[in-house]
Amino acid sequence: MAKTVTRAQLSEAVYQEVGLSRNESSDLVESVLKEISDTLTRGEPVKISSFGSFAVRQKGQRIGRNPKTGQEVPIFPRRVLVFRASNVLKDLINKGQNAAGSPNELDS
Repeated sequence: MAKTVTRAQLSEAVYQEVGLSRNESSDLVESVLKEISDTLTRGEPVKISSFGSFAVRQKGQRIGRNPKTGQEVPIFPRRVLVFRASNVLKDLINKGQNAAGSPNELDS
């Protein structure tokens, strides 16, 4: 199972890499995450070069089905968060996968 990265781990990474104090590193991570959250809450996109972009998309009302009963249920309009990875990030992910022995290599 994959290991989840936490705020504390991000703060520790900033502390190790940048050399700020632990408190300053934690404050920096929190302020970056708050700025991203606030921007998305306003409905504005967030683009991080060589990483990807976050955007809020409006979804319209539609009819869904309860999987247990099959009964039709309205799904109300809502806003959803979408993330699109940059090509740089996609390439990094695929290089890491190929180094570990991806299924694509086994298919050949």
